[in-house]
Amino acid sequence: MSNLSSQEKKYKKIITGLSIIIPLAVAALFGVNLKKLGFDVKPLTFLPPIYASINALTAVLLVAAVIAIKKGNRKLHEQLNTVAIGCSLLFLLMYIGYHMTSDSTKFGGEGILKYIYYFILITHIILSIVVIPFVLTTFLRAKLGKFSEHKKIAKITFPLWLYVAVTGVIVYLMISPYYV
Repeated sequence: MSNLSSQEKKYKKIITGLSIIIPLAVAALFGVNLKKLGFDVKPLTFLPPIYASINALTAVLLVAAVIAIKKGNRKLHEQLNTVAIGCSLLFLLMYIGYHMTSDSTKFGGEGILKYIYYFILITHIILSIVVIPFVLTTFLRAKLGKFSEHKKIAKITFPLWLYVAVTGVIVYLMISPYYV
């Protein structure tokens, strides 16, 4: 049992590190524009609809994973969540790639639509940072066989992660008319 405890402590340090490093790296890379640094790169302007689709797929996978576990299919549940994590990583890489090669698009909507957009965008960004340790901890608890603890945190992780995935798609749909 003590081995599991030291193993958990090690993983918690890794989760804490990743939960800090990922948002900081994204923020740092978001501010880097390779063209402005003199690199001859083509803007990856084709990526936003792809990474928005990946967000949509993530949302579908999360819902399917919940359905699978409610039906008692633990293996499918695990597979769907593992693919959802992979999709989130793929999204992140594409998002960084796009922003490192392209100028940011400004939202052109006005009135109440502008406030709705920025509310969704800001909550999406904040919760995309908040959800990182939840996803990693939920996944770890399942991998360590701590299913009652996994279930407790999954009740928080699922709606947060689903919100981030769905609002990612909504943000894309709302800003897509303004892409150049």
